[in-house]
Amino acid sequence: MSTMLLNHKLDRAFGHMDVDGSGSIEREDLLGLGARILVGFGESPTSPAGHRLAQGFEGIWRTLAAEIDADGDGAISSEEFRAGMTSAFIEGDHFDAVFAPAAEAVAGLCDTDGDGAVGPEEFWTMMAAFGTAREDVRATFERLDGDGDGVVSVGELVEATRQFYTSADPEVAGNWLFGPL
Repeated sequence: MSTMLLNHKLDRAFGHMDVDGSGSIEREDLLGLGARILVGFGESPTSPAGHRLAQGFEGIWRTLAAEIDADGDGAISSEEFRAGMTSAFIEGDHFDAVFAPAAEAVAGLCDTDGDGAVGPEEFWTMMAAFGTAREDVRATFERLDGDGDGVVSVGELVEATRQFYTSADPEVAGNWLFGPL
């Protein structure tokens, strides 16, 4: 069950990152995903928050290209992605060095008023960039808002990202990061 869950989450993540729908992830795909997030929040890529996000996504690409692009063609297939992500992020310890900075940058961008929390509308804006269906966003937000206070803290959002990419536990809230599985 846990392998099926992890593979399902990795396949969903691959779909998010394959922005142009070509069947492979290239650098432009990841930067395009970052651009969609920036546009959603009306943020310039040259602002401090925009720069952090762009650097985070560039860091993800560099690691994916170096460790996952097995044939070195500059494009990561779904098979390379699944195998490499499992090796580097699920079995390995690359999340903190690679994905955490990007997750923190995205979560920080979502916290538009700087209060350390992401409200439902801010969350919707982020989810729209990832292509999450509007009808799934409310259920996802409620699942991530574990204490029911109507907001998801920036820290909770980063932890949900960690859980989505690394956890085999079917009960963690982070499995819902991009909607129900």
